[in-house]
Amino acid sequence: MPLVNDFSTIAEMFRVVTSTLSKSRKDAFMVKEGGAYRGVSYNTFYQDVEALSLGFRSLGLSRGDRLGIMSENRLEWILTDFAALCNGIADVPVFPILTPEQIAYVFHDAEVSAIVCSNKFQLGKLLKVVAQIPSLHHIILIQEDAAENLDLSTLSGVKVTTLGTMISEGRKIAKAVPGQLDELIDRVEPDDLLTLIYTSGTTGNPKGVMLTHRNLVANIKGATDAIPIRHETDVVLSYLPLCHAFERMAGYYTCFACGATIAFAESIDTLITNLAEVRPTLMTTVPRFLERFKSRVENQAGQKSERDQKVFNWAVEVGRKRFRKIEKKKRVGIMLKLKYAIADRLVFRTIRERTGGRLRFFVSGGAALPRDVGEFIFATGINVIEGYGLTESSPVISANRLEKAKLGTVGLPLPNVEVRIAKDGEILTRGEHVMRGYYKDLAGTAEVIDPEGWLSTGDIGEFDRDGYLRITDRKKHIFVSSGGKNIAPGPIEDLLSSSRLIGQIMLVGDDRPYLTALIVPEFEALVDMLREEGGHPGKANNADARKQMAESESTLGLIEADIRRLQRPLSAFERVRRFEVLPEEFTVENGMLTPTLKVKRKEVMKVYAELIEGMYAGGEE
Repeated sequence: MPLVNDFSTIAEMFRVVTSTLSKSRKDAFMVKEGGAYRGVSYNTFYQDVEALSLGFRSLGLSRGDRLGIMSENRLEWILTDFAALCNGIADVPVFPILTPEQIAYVFHDAEVSAIVCSNKFQLGKLLKVVAQIPSLHHIILIQEDAAENLDLSTLSGVKVTTLGTMISEGRKIAKAVPGQLDELIDRVEPDDLLTLIYTSGTTGNPKGVMLTHRNLVANIKGATDAIPIRHETDVVLSYLPLCHAFERMAGYYTCFACGATIAFAESIDTLITNLAEVRPTLMTTVPRFLERFKSRVENQAGQKSERDQKVFNWAVEVGRKRFRKIEKKKRVGIMLKLKYAIADRLVFRTIRERTGGRLRFFVSGGAALPRDVGEFIFATGINVIEGYGLTESSPVISANRLEKAKLGTVGLPLPNVEVRIAKDGEILTRGEHVMRGYYKDLAGTAEVIDPEGWLSTGDIGEFDRDGYLRITDRKKHIFVSSGGKNIAPGPIEDLLSSSRLIGQIMLVGDDRPYLTALIVPEFEALVDMLREEGGHPGKANNADARKQMAESESTLGLIEADIRRLQRPLSAFERVRRFEVLPEEFTVENGMLTPTLKVKRKEVMKVYAELIEGMYAGGEE
């Protein structure tokens, strides 16, 4: 539960928590520096937020302005966020992997006055498009040397400073006139805009989701009913992007409100090492990480002796049986308890040590958790709280409970959240967690929020007999990868279809670790290209010839080269990793096209199910 429930804005929450724990020996944050983690006290953090808030004021930023954030996860991200929201400034975070053009669109649309930029790489991208952001007046660098050897000539009318300079200036102001931060916090209202989070749709440009202080406060108070955080002992390891609504609310705001220590992983590549160093007690994550964790454990077990492999397999099966009993609220018999105790001592204890040995539970979101993976994690003695939501709902709508988990469901609605199923099966939600709307898009807002305040989620679902929500289908075709990334396949398919070698293409990627594609070539163009390459392909005028051509290494090489060329501008998670070439076209006659010549995705996936699974066998390349 939150340390204190009496707050109506995130700014008030910041003040309450830092005041309550100002004399505590417990760290607010843990940061890796010089090869080791160091703690940051609540008192130190409060002083830094106070100084940066006043530093922002010295630049002329004030309530109602918007501030961009271009940074990976780090303490300065949170410092910037709190300093902005205590001023009534709405921040606009972007993923560090966005292209310059994507960054330009977001910051231009949001009309940001200033941007906090972490390093030289991010600044380099910003400099390419700074002229496209006419509202921008200030760039604030986190790393002092970020601007070294970069051409700043494009910064007409834009001033560059550093976060350190802002903090130093703010300290002088705070010393001269104490108490200013409290006055700023008191001016922030629950319905003030807290953040603009831009999400991609199936077509067109991303939309800016307007979330207020009221939205996030409601979600924090609701989420703590499902996420039992102990302020005295809990430590959370943060590695998901803070610009994502799930990590920001669940891994950051909720944990801070409850007094948990937040540690930052250095990167996804060092996550396993950081787990052992931080020894967290809870962790927000996505199914893809849990899939990789399971795969890594199983691969290591497979390298051991035949006897040890048998012990491992026996232990996992015992753990699964125990979890299924608990899940169905059945009694775990004495013999099963005894077997599990042995399995825990021989196998599971060692597995838990890889996470630091103290992990109580994962909070999983962003995509569906495969039952096989969930059972495995539960079997090892680590719980998983799977939740559901979307950016427009701040984001959590429902979540499983720690001791009442039901795999295959996304749990019970939060206590302050209304959920109902529309006549067409779509999940609708209403409450203080629902966004104000899309920025500068009244029509788009009206499409998803009805006059009674019900938000359309775009997902199809149902309640089971115990009131647990189950997602049964997606109303639209946006993929959610097992890493939690939202991917619109249409624009990517359109892009790759621009290759003269590709006649038809269908992407696969929903709840998968990466994108794959089924491709029907333009056989005539392929014949010409193969001939130009010096081959002797013959003609693709019958089924056997097309099958032979589809399977040839030359064909695969040419199409792969074209795909690599075309998808260079895309983000990494939007790129096709593997593909299969099909000898048969999608047609109305074979049932793979609708009468209006749209690909019937479910039918194609059914026909080529074995081929699709083969593209995911063995994991990522």
